[in-house]
Amino acid sequence: MTLLADLLSTVFERRYRQPDTGRKATRPLADLTRDLVGSTGETSGLAMAEDILNGYAALDDEAKLGFFHHLATEMNIDPEQVRSTLDAYEREPSKASYRNFMTAAEPRRQELIRRLNRVPGATEALVDMRADLLRLGRGTPELEALDLDFRHLFASWFNRGFLVLRPINWGSPAHILEKIIAYEAVHAIDSWDDLRRRLQPADRRCFAFFHPAMPDEPLIFVEVALTQGIPSSVQALLAEDRAAMPASRADTAVFYSISNCQAGLASISFGNSLIKQVAADLAAELDGLKTFVTLSPIPGLTTWLDREKIDHKKATPEQMQAFAAHYLLSAKGRGDLPFDPVARFHLGNGAIVHAVHAGADTSPKGQSQSGGAMVNYLYDLDKVEQNHEKFATTKSVMATAEVKSLAKTALPTAKKER
Repeated sequence: MTLLADLLSTVFERRYRQPDTGRKATRPLADLTRDLVGSTGETSGLAMAEDILNGYAALDDEAKLGFFHHLATEMNIDPEQVRSTLDAYEREPSKASYRNFMTAAEPRRQELIRRLNRVPGATEALVDMRADLLRLGRGTPELEALDLDFRHLFASWFNRGFLVLRPINWGSPAHILEKIIAYEAVHAIDSWDDLRRRLQPADRRCFAFFHPAMPDEPLIFVEVALTQGIPSSVQALLAEDRAAMPASRADTAVFYSISNCQAGLASISFGNSLIKQVAADLAAELDGLKTFVTLSPIPGLTTWLDREKIDHKKATPEQMQAFAAHYLLSAKGRGDLPFDPVARFHLGNGAIVHAVHAGADTSPKGQSQSGGAMVNYLYDLDKVEQNHEKFATTKSVMATAEVKSLAKTALPTAKKER
């Protein structure tokens, strides 16, 4: 980190502490929310905000759901007021008429969330609150609309300008390392020895984004293997008995695991910035690095094959490899985007499908989700922006000639297996 980032992080770490959990709300939360939005006193406002946060934290799921319904209905916009202020602005555009429209168009719950965030430690509490909302409100239209207000505010609060990139290594604080183990979502970390093998050797790196208001909570992290050549098996990357090499000998940086850590920040994108920042930093540090790739799972493959009634349970590794190539290039979902969520992520970031490998993940999870197949997405740092623009406008999947050729071999087999 730069000196400025270190300074900001230190200041925020001292400033942002957890709310006083010993303080309990003495009035109904609904009353407190109304009063907080209408309050003008800073001290009384902070006290009410702290009461709301502490009161919410003590609720069970049923009561939390009631709280969310209160925000969704009683603190929503007034459609008639929005229409009338918009009509007034259309008749006579001015600073005053536009201000009136903006005030009417923003639901009071947005201002409530902003005022709650004035309490020290509130940002993390609000992230947890949104995690509850996503969990409890799925499928309920008014609660899903409420979530858009959280997303709108979080997109500003957690934009790249506020994030701090930190290396995670074997010397990092134990409480951070414990969270890396807990949050790893791609290849489970089974023990402290397993974690050491991923962090301590000179040819292994890990980086995480942090927010100054949540200095002890990683938002997203990426694990990187420095290798010679592009790997085709995660078992080889994570083998207990592998021989480490000096980082200076590496020509390839492999992003083999990217994990989002906060359920309450779902759909707030960090991965694009993380990969590009880490790739740029590694390229500046190590002159020998020429290639930046992933070794990624294909989590939607067997689900899609089942949906298409393609019998893959008795498929050979070669057949699964061909199925995977065909799936990555052709299987589309909502909005004509790739069906596979990992493919959507990397292709949307400007990568291309570089190679597909059979028997690359022999873990039970890997066998279940993709028959053991994995994929390398290639990040050409000179072309990622161009690739991103093309994918965003055409939805076309860019891939090497080898992958395209492999995908064609899947069609006769798929028809035969039907």
